Amino acid sequence: MQEILSEAMVLHIERYYAALSEAAAQAAGAAEALRLLVDALFTEDTDRHWRMWFDCWNAGDQDPDQAFARGQAERYEAWHTQIRELAERGVAEGEFSSDDLDGFTVRFAALADGLALQRLRQAPPLSTEDARRHLNRLIETELRRRS
Repeated sequence: MQEILSEAMVLHIERYYAALSEAAAQAAGAAEALRLLVDALFTEDTDRHWRMWFDCWNAGDQDPDQAFARGQAERYEAWHTQIRELAERGVAEGEFSSDDLDGFTVRFAALADGLALQRLRQAPPLSTEDARRHLNRLIETELRRRS
């Protein structure tokens, strides 16, 4: 039964991030791609995704041979790579200026996860708009926009 649940979680997560990747790739620039990413991370419909994401991490801790945990770590690494590549794209195209893209990537992913957990727990209450605002503020602060 755990294997079926795990596979369902993996399929959901892979589809979710594939759609995010496709939208980001088609954006006119990195700033727009990051905005689309932030908007997609926090909608009224993404609470289910975030529950599955956290359940998936927990399931990895329960896997005796660690295969599921390795798969989850690979997906998380791919997520970090996507964030980093969008930030790099913005720097290369002259939209952003940053001297710490690795740090930005870690902070973006950590803030997104933390905001998602706070949103699910509603302790303290957090709206989707506020979650987006916090992530967009991080982008504005860390990836300084060039005029």
